[in-house]
Amino acid sequence: MKELKVCPSTLAAGYGTYSPVAIKRLFDGKRISHILPYDSPGKNEQDNERFIRNRERISVSGVQEKLSFIAEGGILRLTEQGETGTHILKPIPSDLKKAGEIPANENLTMQIASQVYGIETAANGLCFFRTGEPAYITRRFDVSITGQKLRVEDFASLAGKSLQTAGANFKYDYSYEELAGLIKRFIPAWRIEIEKFFALVLFNFLFSNGDAHLKNFSVIETSNGDFRLAPAYDLLNTHIHVDDSDFALGRGLFGEGERSPHLAWNGKANGRSFMEFAMMIGVNERSAENILAKFTSEQQHMELLVGNSFLDRQTQKTYMASYREKRNRLIDAK
Repeated sequence: MKELKVCPSTLAAGYGTYSPVAIKRLFDGKRISHILPYDSPGKNEQDNERFIRNRERISVSGVQEKLSFIAEGGILRLTEQGETGTHILKPIPSDLKKAGEIPANENLTMQIASQVYGIETAANGLCFFRTGEPAYITRRFDVSITGQKLRVEDFASLAGKSLQTAGANFKYDYSYEELAGLIKRFIPAWRIEIEKFFALVLFNFLFSNGDAHLKNFSVIETSNGDFRLAPAYDLLNTHIHVDDSDFALGRGLFGEGERSPHLAWNGKANGRSFMEFAMMIGVNERSAENILAKFTSEQQHMELLVGNSFLDRQTQKTYMASYREKRNRLIDAK
């Protein structure tokens, strides 16, 4: 293990493990080691058997391998039969370009969303197998501190789409305008939540998250028995790892495709596209302008986080180049 010089969650400098802020948010105030008591997948047969048994019990969906963990006794450990996990761990996946950078990519992107743009996100960080490989760890927002399971519904469920009802492409055959329609339908305080949604769609565009599909947006039940948008999750710059498009959803921003040619920049979305989108989904014009201004402004703290991140230097450069290209498109609102 290399000696750490920044918090492997908040990316704040001067820490050899999790900072007090990370300990409070990610582990409910418990001091937890950033080193896992396991070798990475494929390195130890006994640990591999534990991972296989754990995956059989976990109910969280998705393509990337996920493992159920609990923070207890100063360590992160796999859940046992009958236990409710409080954390989800994602090891390095296979069969993707620069796969080893994915945990750091997701941690960085989630921290930028939270620290720079004020987007509510699931608590997250990095931890490391005994063999040195990083893994992404996130606190389950659907499990309370007392272990109570909270009701969460993803937008595929709200839209009535599944593999059985809509085929293999069910997560992607939609538009963000239609997704906003679900917010208006299922969230009583939709005028507040629609601005949060607009900011999140902007963020996903700016930071090239091409995997923002229906199952990566959710609502969570409140103490009043109604719903609000759940914290953001699964945010990362996918373009570093796959050749994807601006938007995960096949119909793009608008339910009927791009509204007109003048809303595109060289055939692609720009600031004017997003202003039109904001008007279509019911965001107040002044609010939309203020939100867009924040995303087009220079953010020195964002660049500091990139520099402090666990991405290798070349990937940091790629990450920043991708950001600047998208920011230039957002600035273009003529």
